[in-house]
Amino acid sequence: MKSFPKGQVIYESQEFSGISAAREEISGISFQDCSFKNCDFMEVQFLNCKFHECLFSHCDLSLASVKGSQFKGVRFEESKAIGITWVEASWPKLGGLESIDFTGCVLNYASFFGLRLKARKLVDCTALEVDFAEADLTDANCTGTDFQRSRFLNTNLTRADFTNAKNYSISPLLNQIKHAKFSLPEAMALLYNLDITLVD
Repeated sequence: MKSFPKGQVIYESQEFSGISAAREEISGISFQDCSFKNCDFMEVQFLNCKFHECLFSHCDLSLASVKGSQFKGVRFEESKAIGITWVEASWPKLGGLESIDFTGCVLNYASFFGLRLKARKLVDCTALEVDFAEADLTDANCTGTDFQRSRFLNTNLTRADFTNAKNYSISPLLNQIKHAKFSLPEAMALLYNLDITLVD
């Protein structure tokens, strides 16, 4: 794999393919309309970077640090983003993820605590033990994702689409689920969180 290029602070409309930057520090760099394909960013430190209209495809960002970095119009496809604490990034004052989407990704052990994920995509992902407490997933597309042992607490799921999602444990008493979509048989899990007795 190639090493990450040094020396520039702004990259525009560039494609980075096969880059190896595991455990490196990448600080203060702005990426505009760039694509990253088959790159190794495991345990990398993205410090105060800017990613605008970028694509990460088949990349490994496991345990990456995103402290102070901005993400706007960023898509992650078929990538690993395990253990990332997204709340450490630089979001707008209201705590919103500005157009950041995940398709076919592994998001295990990540934290989106308190962030706005309105109308965001978490499609066909694996999201084991991810923290969505206090987050706003209004109108989010969560179809086909595995949410095993993920945490939903005071989470706004209004009109969120969980069609074909599985293994979620969502209490209707502790979360807002008005007009959210769920599919059977997985939707039966919603009843298990109520103080009722199910009879065959």
